[in-house]
Amino acid sequence: MTQTSPTAAVLIIGDEILSGRTQDTNLNTIARFLGALGIVLEEARTVGDRPEQITQALNALRSSHDYVFTTGGIGPTHDDITADCVAEAMGVPLREHPQALAILERRYGDEFNAARRRMARIPEGGILIANPVTDAPGFQIGNVFVMAGVPKIMTAMLEDVAPRLRTGAVVHARTIRVTGVGEGTVADILRAAADANRALSFGSYPFGAGTSGEIGTNLVVRGQDLALLNGAVADLMLALEAAGIAAALID
Repeated sequence: MTQTSPTAAVLIIGDEILSGRTQDTNLNTIARFLGALGIVLEEARTVGDRPEQITQALNALRSSHDYVFTTGGIGPTHDDITADCVAEAMGVPLREHPQALAILERRYGDEFNAARRRMARIPEGGILIANPVTDAPGFQIGNVFVMAGVPKIMTAMLEDVAPRLRTGAVVHARTIRVTGVGEGTVADILRAAADANRALSFGSYPFGAGTSGEIGTNLVVRGQDLALLNGAVADLMLALEAAGIAAALID
């Protein structure tokens, strides 16, 4: 696939994700958000609430991608250590941000205690990310965007993030549903299509194996050049038809 778009990585932070007690949905949301902007999500990592893991992962990701998005660990409790780790990774002090402090004071009033005050701590040089759900802000520093782990809040924060990003060529996708045969039957046809169209990405995603229902595979073709994509899909459909394989374009 032609690489003309910005690249991104996601760092998911939290012991609750690794323990299986909480199911992450933020990665899917971020992937769809970035795809619509033409930003290529290349990598995702999940780490626990351990400072050395967070800082090491963050430094590795921010040096190899245009953007890094973190989720989790910016709440009021003792195990919310993401802001501390980002400051450590960036080599800057972690201080109360006057604007964040004012937002939180307005939000909580007489219930603004020491625990909630922790959420006003932002690495020096950080720019706030608005939180229209609970007000407690996330922040951006350099190419790193630090957001909440609660899906509803994280999704709302993306609205403030979007205008800050450099967009690229959107990746289009087409799906061909092959039925009645396993993916091994179409592997050579798919490989030939991929060899003939190096600027596109071809994938096979089987369904029904090991069940009593219909078997088959979804062939997904992706690319930035829509005309090239449509031509390759048409050629692939013809090749499948010539081989006597039932296939239908489903999107």
